[in-house]
Amino acid sequence: MRKTLGWLLSLVVLIGTMGAAGSTAQAATAAEPTAATDIKDQILGIPGMSLIEEKPYPGYRFFVLNYEQPVDHRQPWKGTFKQRLTLLHKDVSRPSVFFTSGYNVSTSPRRSEPTTIIDGNQVSMEYRFFTPSRPDPANWSHLDIWQAASDQHRIFTALKKIYPKNWLSTGASKGGMTATYYERFYPRDMDGVVAYVAPNDVVNNEDSAYDRFFAKVGTKECRDRLNAVQREALVRREPLEAKYAVAAAENGWTFTTVGDLDKAYEAVVLDYVWAFWQYSLLADCASVPAAATASDQEIWDTIDAISGFSAYSDQGLQTYTPYYYQAGTQLGSPDIKQPHLKGLSRYGYQPPRNFVPRDIPMTFQPGVMADVDKWVRNNANQMLFVYGQNDPWGAEPFRLGYGVRDSHVMIAPGANHGANVSRLMDGEKALATSKILQWAGVAPAAALADAGKATPLAAPDAQLDQPDLEREPQLRP
Repeated sequence: MRKTLGWLLSLVVLIGTMGAAGSTAQAATAAEPTAATDIKDQILGIPGMSLIEEKPYPGYRFFVLNYEQPVDHRQPWKGTFKQRLTLLHKDVSRPSVFFTSGYNVSTSPRRSEPTTIIDGNQVSMEYRFFTPSRPDPANWSHLDIWQAASDQHRIFTALKKIYPKNWLSTGASKGGMTATYYERFYPRDMDGVVAYVAPNDVVNNEDSAYDRFFAKVGTKECRDRLNAVQREALVRREPLEAKYAVAAAENGWTFTTVGDLDKAYEAVVLDYVWAFWQYSLLADCASVPAAATASDQEIWDTIDAISGFSAYSDQGLQTYTPYYYQAGTQLGSPDIKQPHLKGLSRYGYQPPRNFVPRDIPMTFQPGVMADVDKWVRNNANQMLFVYGQNDPWGAEPFRLGYGVRDSHVMIAPGANHGANVSRLMDGEKALATSKILQWAGVAPAAALADAGKATPLAAPDAQLDQPDLEREPQLRP
């Protein structure tokens, strides 16, 4: 039995969901599985669920779906929107994984690592306000972590009668944050949580942990090499911005949101060191050019390959407006000092406000992340947090206090933002795999007796198991 929240949270959840309670109860009844009913018919029997397409995949059924959600879960009678999700169906007798990326949903069949470990079904949800899952008109005040958690709660409630076995939630980066926030607001839904590389920015204006991280990550030789390229890109601002202007004209990039090309250029350059450690490994330092002897083209190429010059154009920002809005209203965002750029940086790390169109109002809510952090420290139950040793986002991780039960924080040595259970040291990898199997209710007897014998239940599949990773600058986890 999951730990029960206090009466106040229960009241908030009741108020926020009572308007949808009748519909979800009807959905559960309508979706009661029978041996004679095809799984697609069961799913489409849920009120508000509609089929976009079904894609064949050996051993599975894969559905791309829309689900009608309240724009505001506190006032569900005030309008709805269609939220996109996918379902990788294995069997109703298997456990299920609720996966979130925190961004758009992939419409190709994919399995998260926990899904492979437990050989289960997987539901993947597109985060609200990422198109096409955006209300029209869009009232941005309805984009917050409680509303998104309530989206998940309604989807889970609707599908639980069809998939009655244990459920785990998971996600990486912003998806790991999303899985954690869901657990904070609806701790009775899931039987376990596996949150990968999830940042935890408790106090938004206190970012010294990142400065300490960049002072020691990797080797001094690598740090110096990266810093020198970043500095050189600002020293050569004039000729490289001329190249940027040409590239912008060729690609149709504009810079209305960030302000101008100069601000966009510096934002890309300041991402360089962070993005290297986020996506690359220490061994990749050998491919970084020596700044003193590099040509303008070599400096341009390495910055573009690691940071991406399109990132802060209007076209590059548009997809991620919901993320930047959340970073500037609830999630927080990092700011680091970068003393090697003194006298060259004109703007420093620009705040999320600079990356959201000005007609969208934003007000930061400083207590939101502190609330989540306190809850995790005191109430985490059957939660696993996995971080990469060399990932900048791990500088401010979730931590566990004395009140937690069967919860763990593990660090993959040398790993970046792609850290997962398979990259942990052998003992921790076995323990993590064993816990995931136990929480899902499918641990073999041998694994229960000896965690060292715990292994994934599903056979590897090169297509299903490939991650849908987007190369994002540092401000997007």
